[in-house]
Order: sequence, then C-alpha cells, then structure tokens
Amino acid sequence: MRGVLAAVFLLVSGCGAFTVYRDTDAPISSKAVFDVDRYMGLWYEVARFPVPFEAGCEGVTAEYALQDDGTVSVLNICRNPDGSERSRITGTAVPVAPARLKVRFDGVPFVTGDYWVLWTDEDYRTAVVGAPNGRAGWVLNRSPQIRADRLQTARDILAFNGYDVSQLEEVAQ
Repeated sequence: MRGVLAAVFLLVSGCGAFTVYRDTDAPISSKAVFDVDRYMGLWYEVARFPVPFEAGCEGVTAEYALQDDGTVSVLNICRNPDGSERSRITGTAVPVAPARLKVRFDGVPFVTGDYWVLWTDEDYRTAVVGAPNGRAGWVLNRSPQIRADRLQTARDILAFNGYDVSQLEEVAQ
C-alpha cells in the first residue's frame, strides 16, 4: 500500500517520471452541465492511460458518495487477475466548478489532484475523466462491460481534449 500512496503522491503533485498522454497546449473542457448526484455510486474502470500505481490492476472500481458537507468520498479498489482485492485507497474530492474536482487521497497530505469529468452520456452510464496535466485519464462505466459504440465515443472525447488515444488500454473486469 505504501507504494500506491507514493505513486499517487507523485501523480497528483506533478512530479516524477509520469508519461503525459495529452497535448497540454490543446484546450480541455469539463462537462458544462453536470449533476453530481447522478455521478455518485459505483463505476467500473473499463479503460485507462497506463499509470504506475495501477500496473497489474484488473477489475478496478471507483465508488463515489456525496457527503453532507458537499464533498465526495472516494474509494478506489484494484484487484488481482483472480478477482481478489490487491489494494484500495480512499480519499475526498471537493467540487471546485461544474464537473471539476480537487481530489486528495488519505495518507498523502497537502497534495490535491485535478479530476475533471469531461463527458457523461445522458443517463450517466458512461463517463470520461481526465486531468489537465495529461498524466491520467479513464473511461468509466456503470457495468463491467462497455458496448463498442460507447467506448468509441469515449475515445473520441479523449481525442477531442488532446489525448493520444493510441495509448489508452482496456482494463479486464
């Protein structure tokens, strides 16, 4: 777990040898109309840009819950290929603008990361998440499998926001 925390620290702090997956000179925009209540709940990570702290992770889930103070609790779980839990990390996200949150993970004090929801479909079944620094990006889905047309739409959204989608990898669920 200590390695996961160190990697998260480096990611959100902007330090370290992380690959940048988007042209940071390209404009990036979050979803203009965003319903945080509809975003809450369990999401399956169906695709991601490779980041060291998720190396070897399968069956990754993210669960969000709105707290009374307006913040969002975050629970990310990484699983081994056999489905057993490999690691988990909790945190708190603070909304700072529509579809833009600052995320802080427990055990990583004084450092926050940008978490932007770039797109969701109308029913909040599929979401595309990115970071302006281009060091991370995810495609989330409400079910473990994603239809090909939804994945293609997600890829198009990432490309529109300057990401090199040739580096996007699907995540086994």
